[in-house]
Amino acid sequence: MELRQIARDVHVCLQEDRGLGCSNSGLVSRGGGLVVDTFWDLPHTRELRSLYASVHPEPVQRVVNTHANGDHCWGNQCFAGAEIIAQRASLQRLARERPEAMEALRGMTGHADPAVAAFAQLLRDWDFRGITPVAPTRLFDESLQLDLDGLQVELLHVGPAHTAEDAIVHLPEPGVVFAGDVVFRLCTPIGWEGSFEVWGRALERIVELEPAVIVPGHGPLCGVEGALEMKAYLEYVRDEARTCFEAELDVAEASRRIDPGPYAGWTEPWRIVFQVERAYRELRGEAWDAPVDAVGLFRIGLSLGAGPPRPPA
Repeated sequence: MELRQIARDVHVCLQEDRGLGCSNSGLVSRGGGLVVDTFWDLPHTRELRSLYASVHPEPVQRVVNTHANGDHCWGNQCFAGAEIIAQRASLQRLARERPEAMEALRGMTGHADPAVAAFAQLLRDWDFRGITPVAPTRLFDESLQLDLDGLQVELLHVGPAHTAEDAIVHLPEPGVVFAGDVVFRLCTPIGWEGSFEVWGRALERIVELEPAVIVPGHGPLCGVEGALEMKAYLEYVRDEARTCFEAELDVAEASRRIDPGPYAGWTEPWRIVFQVERAYRELRGEAWDAPVDAVGLFRIGLSLGAGPPRPPA
């Protein structure tokens, strides 16, 4: 875990990409302090809080969640008393979050079902005990403007892309965008509700803001090239998936056959199955919020050869 200053009064906390859940966070140390996203469990978020306290010792007054996946909000309770801000659709997703189920899965490394055992192995570095998901106390629809002692912060709803509630946090003056999971950098993305079209528009919107620094939801810092590469990846997989769909291949076989091409070096390549399934849903004419069989997709993906997180350097 690394604390890095990227602009005046703006820091990021970056987690090494060691697999599922290794997300990024940010701190704006003005106007009482604002944290962008917490981590997937309490031990990691407590470490995050300690790092932020080294540059902002006062209690943080606001936490923004870019979306309601657990790896961006399950640590909210570590910032007791803070206002929690999120896009309105976060409430529906948060109601479905089950940390206790993840903790139970984490202990199943010896399960007879190879897919269950493999997924448990992916969770080995996390500890989901004691988590109480904290709902947002302030909701917004399309945008929200904040003034932190003269530093302007824009919260912009750009979903449904990765999720229905995707929001980005834009700091115009220093030229920073916290992109949440609209941008995965050098790692294969997962997507839930949404469409390729809207995700592409969300990435275009980030580029139009002309940030000097983009903080992706996962992976290293980047500039606009990271958003453009992400858009190109989504278009590439969508087009390859269409060819497989027309050949009447199922999602599993299509995911095996698609050559990663220029993205062969990205981590977690097995997660391509999530984009292939999204493409198939669109080609079948299904709605952007059609239910996603997450268990089935993870099972297919893990069968493609997902390995355990890389050991610490």
